[in-house]
Formats: sequence, structure tokens, C-alpha cells
Amino acid sequence: MAGAVFAGMRTTRAKPVADTTQWSFPSGMQPKPAELAFDLNAALESVVTVHAEIPEDAFTASILGTERIGNGVVIREDGLILTIGYLITEAQSIWITTNDGRVIPGHPMGYDFASGFGLVQPLGRLQLKPIARGSAASLTAGDTVYVLGRGGRAHALEAELFAKREFAGYWEYVLDEALFAAPLHPEWSGAALIDAEGRLVGIGSLYVQEEIGDEVVKGNMFVPIDLLEPIEHDLVRYGRPSKPARPWLGMYTGESDGKLIVRGLVKGGPADEAGVRLGDVVVEVAGARIGALSEFFRNVWARGPAGVDVPLTLARGNSAVSAVVQSGDREDFLRKPSLQ
Repeated sequence: MAGAVFAGMRTTRAKPVADTTQWSFPSGMQPKPAELAFDLNAALESVVTVHAEIPEDAFTASILGTERIGNGVVIREDGLILTIGYLITEAQSIWITTNDGRVIPGHPMGYDFASGFGLVQPLGRLQLKPIARGSAASLTAGDTVYVLGRGGRAHALEAELFAKREFAGYWEYVLDEALFAAPLHPEWSGAALIDAEGRLVGIGSLYVQEEIGDEVVKGNMFVPIDLLEPIEHDLVRYGRPSKPARPWLGMYTGESDGKLIVRGLVKGGPADEAGVRLGDVVVEVAGARIGALSEFFRNVWARGPAGVDVPLTLARGNSAVSAVVQSGDREDFLRKPSLQ
């Protein structure tokens, strides 16, 4: 993979109103209702705008902005909305806009760091039918899929699934099998990925760019819907999965020329407190040699729950440096949602 962009939402200072964006996909890129085995309009009605407002002093404000706009998908009869979690992280208020222009407040129910999913509960009646759920397991590379964004058919895209594989993100994130589709949908955050039967199979997370042969393919990465069912009850009831949190280091690590290089540190975070420096190269975790980003994170997580010590061997210039990072729980750094 040549690159990936975290986030993918429009940032605005406007008040929460219906989206008035005038762009649209060319008709040749849009799904053709007469050729579909499902009701496209019904599926589009299940996709809403999610507008989140975040305090300026929030942990994620400098990274993701204080006003975030993306997509959400109605998945239950009670109006529960599934979106990508970074849209609603630390939100102090959320507004949901339907395709017919109704604006309803919402409450952030939960966020799962492992999958990246977030849930929003409308604080009013949406009167929208939930979209049927499918399974990413039924998809293979080359399948036709549909990416549905807020704003109706003009923002619906016929696409191709070009890969199913592991994805590792520098923010201490790994998916065993992510979904990759092209062409690019420019408003991918929380967008619905739909299979040929009209079932929800994924939620939009990232912009990606990949070299395939001599061609650079621009598309999106989606989180498989299959990851929701095991955690849905806990997210609704507790706001997070009930199992112990993974250990978090608070360092942004990138792969370059076969090396894992520390590109960023959370000020006051576990790695920063342990003396890790920008430019350090991660060589070992607890004596085990590390060769890939996903391997690094999995070795850290295998040490135990959040709070466990994580011994690192780092290359700093021409020297080998040892650091013991007392891991933390990422959620402890975030503002908690309040129901006003």
C-alpha cells in the first residue's frame, strides 16, 4: 500500500443543517436502479449525515478537528446508527440529518478502538427503516459493490472490491481482513458499503492509494460489518467492549524501508513518559524481533491488558536503547460523552 489517509470528513463551522453540497458523481458512475437486485432508494434512505461538535481542548481536536461531518447508517428499528468512530470521538453534541432535511440530536453510545466502529442513538424518532446486514465473508476480490454516502443517489457510487486483506494503521490499529474498493468515494467517513443484494457489508474508514502493477489505484478502506455483532450489545450497554482494554503506547509508528520508525508521540503518553524519542526504530518487543507494523502491535497486545509493562528495544542512531513502557488505556485520555 502506497499510503492511507486517516479521517475523511468535511470540517465546517456551519450550524447543523441539511447538507447542501452540490457535487455529484457522473451518471455513469452511479448505480443503475433498473439493474439492481435491491431497492436503491430504500437503501439510500438509511444513510444519514452525522455532524459532531468536539470541545477545543479535547484530546483528538488537534488531529481530527472540532467539527466533523460524515455518514451514518441506520441499523436497527429503534434508529440506532452505525458510523466510523473517529467522527464521534469526544463529541459534546451530535446532529443527525436525514435525506429529507429533518435534523435530530443524537448521543454517542459507544466507540470500539479495535474495530473502529462507533454507535449513535438518535434523541428523537428518525422514522427510517434499518438497512439489512450482510457479511463481508461472502465477498471476493472483483465483486461489484456500492458505496452510499449522505445526499442520495447523486452521492452513490458503483465500485469494485479490489482486495480483502490485513490492514495496520500507525495509530495502533490492525484489522485482520479489511475491505478495499475503488474508485474513490470523496466522502468516505461512515459511508455504507453495500453488496449486490443490498446488504450492508462494511463502513467507510479511510482513503487509500495503492500501486497495482504500473497503475496507482485510489479507493477506500472499509471495516467489515462482521466485527459489529460480537460487540454491539456491550457498546450499547457500556459504551465499550466489556473485555479488558488493549495496552496502548501512545506512539505513531510508520514502516519505511523495512524499518518501524517512531513518527509521533502523544505528549505525556506512555511511550513519551518512558523516554521513547521521535526517530527511534523499534527492533524488539520483550526480546522478540519485529518485522512488520501489524506484528509489532500484536506483540504489544499479547503482553496483557492495558497497564502492563511493554519492554522495547530501540535503535537510536548507532546505539541500542532499552525502554520499558507502562502501557495505558487509550480511553483514559478522551473526554467522556454526557447526555444533556
